Amino acid sequence: MMRFFTLVLLWLAAGSILAAQVTAQILVQSSPLAGFQYYAGKTLWNELHEGDALVLVREPGNEHDPRAVRVEWRGIKLGYVPRRDNAAVARMLDNGTPLDARITRLNKSRNPWQRILFEVYVPLQ
Repeated sequence: MMRFFTLVLLWLAAGSILAAQVTAQILVQSSPLAGFQYYAGKTLWNELHEGDALVLVREPGNEHDPRAVRVEWRGIKLGYVPRRDNAAVARMLDNGTPLDARITRLNKSRNPWQRILFEVYVPLQ
């Protein structure tokens, strides 16, 4: 009987650990990566994987776009959130909203706008 209770306690503890690791998030947007052909995307292509985390870095002083948001992979610039899609992400970053981003699709297309698709999320605590 004691062995049964021990197994139940272990099972409950494992369930609590797994539940604590589940995270929720809200999808903000899904976008192609802008500028793939101008930055490190080509040289890093074989190292990139779907699901890889990306970092979004606000560039308010960017001479081409005051709402520019740089997309980095492991500290290396891959490109930007497209200008047509960056207003909400820029505003959220300016307001201090934490955002997560991940590569959702890699495509060996000749069109650089179709090479990397990524999603931006607001993590829920």
